[in-house]
Amino acid sequence: MEQPSRTPPHAPQNRTRRTPPLPPQAQGGSDGRNGPSGSGTVYRASGKGGGTVPRPVPPVVLALRRFPDPRLTGLGSGLFCTATMFTLACLDALLFAGSVTVYGVLFLLVSALTAMWVRRADLVSAPVAVPIGFAVGVLPVAGGSGGFGGQAMGLVTTLAMHAGWLYGGTLVAGVVVTVRGIRHMTRRAARRRALAQARAGSPGTAGQQVTSAPRPRRRTA
Repeated sequence: MEQPSRTPPHAPQNRTRRTPPLPPQAQGGSDGRNGPSGSGTVYRASGKGGGTVPRPVPPVVLALRRFPDPRLTGLGSGLFCTATMFTLACLDALLFAGSVTVYGVLFLLVSALTAMWVRRADLVSAPVAVPIGFAVGVLPVAGGSGGFGGQAMGLVTTLAMHAGWLYGGTLVAGVVVTVRGIRHMTRRAARRRALAQARAGSPGTAGQQVTSAPRPRRRTA
């Protein structure tokens, strides 16, 4: 007798495995809709819209930025002004026969540089160091004769007759120092406001609001 073949009542069928759909970034790059380039939108900021176009920097500002910018202490600014004025006075005596007008114009420039190059912690020392530099540097062009007494009398006479240059250089140094101090105070105030705004808009408060929101109820069968 023939034995019937034992086959299971339900033969296993080939079941297709369902895989989760791939993200748009991984679904091929040939198609513009599925490629990485089509997954996002690129916005270009224009000058008339929200984007800001940087303004061209004037050449004078570029030249000033390339100029050396040392930071001198109070003692360093005094030594710089005194040594520079004495050297310029010697050159003035050799080239211009000791012209006090040339010396005064050079003193205005040196006073401005001294006030610009002194560091912020020693801004007050610049207007004090400038008159000392003028008095010491004017010795080669004072025109005194004789010994120490004649040189001292020539120095006092030059300072008395040409005190306008001394006051002018001191005023220039004071104005430059005042402007630098005001700019420094303005920047510090702006930094404090920005820091206060950053602390006020920190994401910690938003996170607390999200966690304190009521959770949705789970559905039970």
